[in-house]
Formats: sequence, structure tokens, C-alpha cells
Amino acid sequence: MDTTLIPDDAALAAQGRALAEILLARRQLVCTAESCTGGWIAKTLTDIPGSSAWFDCGMVAYSYEAKQAMLGVRPQTLEKEGAVSRETVIEMVSGALVHSAATLAVAVTGIAGPGGGTPEKPVGTVWIGWKRRGGYPRAEVFHFDGDREAVRRQTIAAALRGLVALAGD
Repeated sequence: MDTTLIPDDAALAAQGRALAEILLARRQLVCTAESCTGGWIAKTLTDIPGSSAWFDCGMVAYSYEAKQAMLGVRPQTLEKEGAVSRETVIEMVSGALVHSAATLAVAVTGIAGPGGGTPEKPVGTVWIGWKRRGGYPRAEVFHFDGDREAVRRQTIAAALRGLVALAGD
């Protein structure tokens, strides 16, 4: 595995600052709905001084019950598709907007490892969803390499890249 592809703290902070500039200029608010990253996206963003001007909230929902209660993910979706699925991440990102004042949201759900993978969904499988209030959600699956931290760092970087693209539209 090429470890140069794994973003360090400085790279993640730079991505966060790029997003912050766009959000501030466009008077937009962002929220996060996180499973496999455990709030790390929200931490990356709120480490930036002045983030209260453009960061609304972050929700960490690991369990099925939390995904249902906090984000409105339907039990049928979780039972049929599982937590790591396109359908679940779309419901997560949509629920994040319903339960916040944000104009943009990102949601992540995946298998960071070292355990939990299956042949159909191996360790490193991550779904990321993005949505603008009033718009349609977009979801993408990623297959990241590396240990738990590497998978999580790559997830954060991909989530922030998508937010920058969405905020700039």
C-alpha cells in the first residue's frame, strides 16, 4: 500500500480550511452524520477557529438504534441493506438535514476494521453521502486500503472533497 495516499493531520486541516472559506463566503452551514469516523470529520472542521459561523452540528451514530433515532434511518433499510449501504447513507445524510439547520450535509458509514468485513463488504468499504437542503442526495462507495486509522483518514478526506465540490456548486 502506498502510504503517501493517506492524508496526515495537516492535509485534513487544509481541506477543512478550504471548505470553511467557501461556506463562509456563501453563508452556508454544514452538518455531519458519522458512523465509522466517530466524529472525526466534525473534529477536523471544529478545530478551525471561527467554525461556529459555518458548522451547525455533528451526529455520531454507530448502532442501528442510533441511526434510527438520530437520523431517521428506517429499520427496514438496515435489516434489508445493512448499515454499510447506499440506501443507509442516503437516509443518514437526509436525516442529518432534517435534524439540523444546515444547508449541506455529509454522512459516512463503513467498515474501518480490523474486523467486521465480509466477502461482499470487506474491511475498507465505505459509503459516503452528500446532500444540499432541497436537493437530491449523492452517494459513492469507496474501497480504502490500510489499517483502521488509514481507512478513517481516507474517508475524512473523501468526505471533505465532496463537501467542497457541493458547496462550490
